[in-house]
Amino acid sequence: RDRRAGNVPAVIYGHGETPQHVALPLRELGAALKSANVLLDIVFDGKTELTLPKSVTRNPLTGVLAHIDLVIVRRGERVKVEVPVHTTGKHDVDGILEHMHNTVEVEAEATSIPQFLELNMDGLMAGQSRYASDVILPAGVTLVSDPQMPVIHLSERSTAVEETPVAAADSAAPAGDAAPAGDAPKE
Repeated sequence: RDRRAGNVPAVIYGHGETPQHVALPLRELGAALKSANVLLDIVFDGKTELTLPKSVTRNPLTGVLAHIDLVIVRRGERVKVEVPVHTTGKHDVDGILEHMHNTVEVEAEATSIPQFLELNMDGLMAGQSRYASDVILPAGVTLVSDPQMPVIHLSERSTAVEETPVAAADSAAPAGDAAPAGDAPKE
């Protein structure tokens, strides 16, 4: 019923409050959720609560918002969140860049959560990695993820053509040898 009216079912909880089931307008909510870790002022029961999306469910076929869980936060409160990592700089052009993790977990004030964090790739050579500890953190933001967690890795690009095992086996058997016993014609 709510979805047909253009609303998204939501649950708001946290800070000892009884979980509240509400319906939020799909269009405004969809626009607000274009950014990661966005704070939302939600008005319900005559009061406004500052909330942070905790879980967002989308229809797997259409991608349309199906449900959202929002946790109540207070200004000045420190929260743990996953923040996307964007790479900057240039790496060794002979390698293949692998993104091992697209986000890192950090702790920050609820009103100062970065939209993304940067990881500089300058000087990265083939066979090397950059770790969570290499991510540039703004003031007031602390790393929660394991500092040794690899975020990106530059693999060496293979230049040699390897011979396949089948081709190697064919070249090892001299011409005219009999087929193995299991492959002999049946009489």
